[in-house]
Amino acid sequence: MIFLLMIAALILVSTLLWLANHLSYRYLKERTLRERRWDYNICCGETDGGGINADIVRHGAVPNFELVTDVERLPHPDGAFAQVLCSHTLEHVDDPAAMFRELQRVGRRVTILVPPLWDLAAALNPFEHRVIFLTFATRHDDRLPPHVRYLPARWLQRVRGQRIVAHTPGARLLKALGLR
Repeated sequence: MIFLLMIAALILVSTLLWLANHLSYRYLKERTLRERRWDYNICCGETDGGGINADIVRHGAVPNFELVTDVERLPHPDGAFAQVLCSHTLEHVDDPAAMFRELQRVGRRVTILVPPLWDLAAALNPFEHRVIFLTFATRHDDRLPPHVRYLPARWLQRVRGQRIVAHTPGARLLKALGLR
């Protein structure tokens, strides 16, 4: 009986974690993307922001794709874009503040989406993330929320490598675990 209760609790917790991750990563991101045409959508994965879609690697057939080799030195002049969207990206880099300053340099308005603390599956992803944002909000306009270095994840990534997968949350987790 205790075993069945433990299995039921595990299924419930897993379902809640998946739902929180889906809400954070898919629903809130899609709502932000529909809001307007984003002149610069950095680290787009497979999403089209309407303008230039930039990422460090091509994940699929995305229109107006730009390959970025250095997130702290973007290939655009100061104030080149009215609206910049940086979605679920800053948690992957060593120095989010430096990248955010660069986004502010090229964009007049910068909106970032980060994993909120209530999305534990994303916020505490040791396979992909290098920082944890200390916020319960996903969206931040023209400001960088407080964050801390995710030291256990950095150790794990030194041993296994950092895995960044730009697909649906469940597929991302499976691929990061090496199960897909």
